[in-house]
Amino acid sequence: MNSLTLVKTKKEYFSLFIVLAIIFLLNLFYNYIKYLDFKKDALFTTKAELINIYPKEKYKIFKFKNDNITFFTSSSNEIYLEKLDYVEISLLTNNISFLDYLKGFYGKSFNIFFLENNSIKKKLSDKISSQHTNKDISEIYEAIFLAIPTNTNLRDIFAIYSISHLIAISGFHLSVLSALIYFIVYQPYSYFHNRYFPFRNKKFDILLFTLLVLFVYLIFTDLVPSLLRAFIMLCMGIYFLRCNIKVLSFETLLFTLLLIVAFFPKYLFSISLWFSIIGVFYIFLFIKYFKNGNKIVLILFFNFWIFASFNPIVHYFFGVTSWVQLLSPFITLVFTVFYPLSLFLHTIGYGYLLDELLLSFINQNFAVYDIITPLWFFILYCIVSLLSIFSKSFFMLLNILLLLFNIYLYI
Repeated sequence: MNSLTLVKTKKEYFSLFIVLAIIFLLNLFYNYIKYLDFKKDALFTTKAELINIYPKEKYKIFKFKNDNITFFTSSSNEIYLEKLDYVEISLLTNNISFLDYLKGFYGKSFNIFFLENNSIKKKLSDKISSQHTNKDISEIYEAIFLAIPTNTNLRDIFAIYSISHLIAISGFHLSVLSALIYFIVYQPYSYFHNRYFPFRNKKFDILLFTLLVLFVYLIFTDLVPSLLRAFIMLCMGIYFLRCNIKVLSFETLLFTLLLIVAFFPKYLFSISLWFSIIGVFYIFLFIKYFKNGNKIVLILFFNFWIFASFNPIVHYFFGVTSWVQLLSPFITLVFTVFYPLSLFLHTIGYGYLLDELLLSFINQNFAVYDIITPLWFFILYCIVSLLSIFSKSFFMLLNILLLLFNIYLYI
């Protein structure tokens, strides 16, 4: 039996677009009301969580977040705060536009008062830190488990290795967590299922429970855009499978993007979300044109092709280039073992066992140079990528472009 499509007719496309557009406008209006409240007084006082610190020579830049906004502010080195600290802070609201309000802005601040933080995230962060003597190592684990941003030095190291996608929690991490939850719950639930309600669909029940746990984790991480994308696609995938709707489709990906932006307009400016969407886009292209190849060869080839196809996009925004980036596909394969193993070790209190390995990894020095994708090539590459959905000829042209770009990048 052939799978059905998500949307069948032009009328359904139009209706879906109108519904999402209305939701988008309503949420935009809601955010504008919040913005007007923010601008009501010259000085806006709020409680916020510190999510990152950017040390400078004579001062620090803090990145804060509350329920509605993300903002940056500077402070003297005399003020000592750590990530996840709660503060009460006052901001000057002049010269902050609605667009700035949505995207995140820099504001001059006054009266920063420390507040006690007894959140679960803070306690888990402290538990992770207690298993390590090196601050950078702690930050790596806090990033991949709790979605806490790393410091700028580590961020640069990950860019040199071209593995930032492994540190930012996304679909890969969600798939590992899904598998772990499913595995842990399967046997205990099987006992009760066989004894009390054998008429139920055991696998579907466990999937629903897994989704519930992942939803709690999503809220816990403050709706990280890349993780939100992965969670929505997982939910839709399970639903579509039950309804015999085609799961791996570009329509599904587009619908996911529109749904996220409709409910969270500020994510329109999230590069994390866009990179996540683009990454899945190239995965779908790979599946579309290589699905009939040798499975073992494809498993080995997959990470290399995705890495190469993504490079022209990444290097338009970030120019950091090094030959060591060619190892990124291999590191990605190793990470599939490292991530669940390190999660298990931290659960039992032995997270430090891999510290020496990680230290040797992040303390390496490599020659680094800067190459930015030219605008004309970036536009051409994006157009050819989109046309590849409909034409194999354009997909062949895409492969020529990505090959030429990667040769230009590393040779």
